Amino acid sequence: MNELNDDQLLRYARNILLPQVDITGQQQLLASHVVVIGAGGLGAPVLQYLAAAGVGTLTLVDDDVVDETNLQRQVIHRRSNVGQLKVDSAEQAIHDLNPDIRVHKKAVRLSDANVSGLLSGADVMVIGTDNFGSRYTVNQWCAAHSTPLVSGAAIGTSGQLTSFRFSQAEEPCFRCIYEDGQDDALTCATAGVLGPVVGAVGSMMAMETLKLILNQGEPLIGRLMIWDAMTMDWQSFRYQQNPTCPVCQTRIGANL
Repeated sequence: MNELNDDQLLRYARNILLPQVDITGQQQLLASHVVVIGAGGLGAPVLQYLAAAGVGTLTLVDDDVVDETNLQRQVIHRRSNVGQLKVDSAEQAIHDLNPDIRVHKKAVRLSDANVSGLLSGADVMVIGTDNFGSRYTVNQWCAAHSTPLVSGAAIGTSGQLTSFRFSQAEEPCFRCIYEDGQDDALTCATAGVLGPVVGAVGSMMAMETLKLILNQGEPLIGRLMIWDAMTMDWQSFRYQQNPTCPVCQTRIGANL
């Protein structure tokens, strides 16, 4: 890992003061690569906090453009960005915040056909999309390649968060929780969502990502956090590997 220069020592001084980070941890962050699927409500705080923390390479995957209705919660975008690709708008904001971050933009919709090309080389994957199809695709790829995955969701005034490390064959995956998730009409576009809800959940997704990169603390492996913003109650539910999960059965078979 490269030594920190004087500018980096100053920029990341508050990180370096932490015993959980220090110089070595900051070097790890600068050398790391995180792929973020979705540059919207959840992706916005994820990208901003990871860039600010000094995660050296960020790959952004999103084929959407900035719309006026996005500005109520997708705080990485500005009114002047309306009509631009979200990956272009997000790249501009990231470089305004921290010009040293390398940004790879992928203005495409993730699919089974392109997932390997989009995710290869990532140290951690982060997903905050609003459809099960992309989550299942990312989960299966991460499980097969032992790539840690952070997953968050939010709608209305509630949100949820969990992580997957795939370092042990018995660790659960996303499909263990949502065996047969179906997309329906209940989305932010139809049900609404308060901006601070996605802001809070997205910030915690960024925190989980940093913990996984630094190998610090207790990531939410086998734990699902659910938040009710109206009562400010957090609930934590433990879950285990589903013995009939097709993704995990493939992982277990590969390790025999």
